Amino acid sequence: MPETSLTLLERLRLDPDEASWQRLVDLYTPLIREWLRRHGLQPADADDLAQEVLVVLVRELPHFRHRRQGSFRAWLREITVHRVRDFCRARRTRAAATGNMQVMRMLEQLDDPQSELCRRWEQEHDEYLVRRALRLIEPEFAPATWQAFWRLTRDGVEAAAVAAELGVSTNAVFIAKSRVLKRLRTEIEGLID
Repeated sequence: MPETSLTLLERLRLDPDEASWQRLVDLYTPLIREWLRRHGLQPADADDLAQEVLVVLVRELPHFRHRRQGSFRAWLREITVHRVRDFCRARRTRAAATGNMQVMRMLEQLDDPQSELCRRWEQEHDEYLVRRALRLIEPEFAPATWQAFWRLTRDGVEAAAVAAELGVSTNAVFIAKSRVLKRLRTEIEGLID
């Protein structure tokens, strides 16, 4: 299991490497793509825009500073809004606009940090990122460690019952939980506050 004191954002800002960029892409592409599709963009347009958002993210990340709670999430939302707005303007100027009011309403609401849609963006971002990060880190753990963690935290099974199922001590179950949660916190630090 890779141990590092640097968060993903710090690694990308200070000493970027291909694996860290790929991790960011793996974490965020499905989330951005799904959000755009759900709010009225055609699948091909959502795919293109998700890629554009990530290109901007890659280009601008060295200048990003985590100044307050939720700032990365807000910054990502802002980049997404700008890319969608540019996309809509370009389509209008080419006279190919579909008049999709759903997309325009989405942009207006995402611009307002107090809107229900903005609050939903933040909640879905955090929930998605935890689920996605868990899938990405699972291969780093032995199956028994992962199963102990999962049964205890996600299935809500008592530690003693999990220990009996796996033929380990209750303490081993808590250690497994602790190891996975520590790795998860490292994976998402700075991305979720």
